[in-house]
Amino acid sequence: MKAAIYSRVSTDKQTTDNQIRELMEVAKRHQWTVEAVYSDVISGATDKRPELDKMMEVVHRKDFDIILAWDVSRLGRSLQHLVSLLSEIHAKGINLFLHQSGIDTTTPSGKAMFQMMGVFAEFERSMISERVRSGLDRARAQGKKLGRPAVPPITVRKVLQLREDGLSFRKVAEQVGIHHRTVQRLCSEV
Repeated sequence: MKAAIYSRVSTDKQTTDNQIRELMEVAKRHQWTVEAVYSDVISGATDKRPELDKMMEVVHRKDFDIILAWDVSRLGRSLQHLVSLLSEIHAKGINLFLHQSGIDTTTPSGKAMFQMMGVFAEFERSMISERVRSGLDRARAQGKKLGRPAVPPITVRKVLQLREDGLSFRKVAEQVGIHHRTVQRLCSEV
């Protein structure tokens, strides 16, 4: 099996060396060929992790059969991000080995654990969605106006005038203090 290792630490005072060394030993024991090692030194709560993003590009190409990680927390701290990531990996038919959790989806028990994680993640998504809907319903019942706040008419007039004067969307946005896409939307609504 072709394998990829993903390791991550939160600060530059830490090192991924221990994770990589241990996961290399695991790969050797299982006779998996490590094709690539991806290591990030960045908080797990951060949305953009360059090495994880590179690895996920390779996941889409299905260039390897299994991903080895020290622990599920190395892949992601936010449940939403983790669920999305695990779903992508699973959808491509790539196995996952989580060293500290003892999850190895190449085995029947590992697959079962992975599927249970998916069930709980789906349940959590449903609960979050239900809470959001409930909160929105409560806010509407209290008479709160939801959605994007309206741009004041004086600002709209200024935007239109500046566009007539030949300024770009971005220049108008800078002068008026709103986002350039809002300027575009306002101009297209006229």
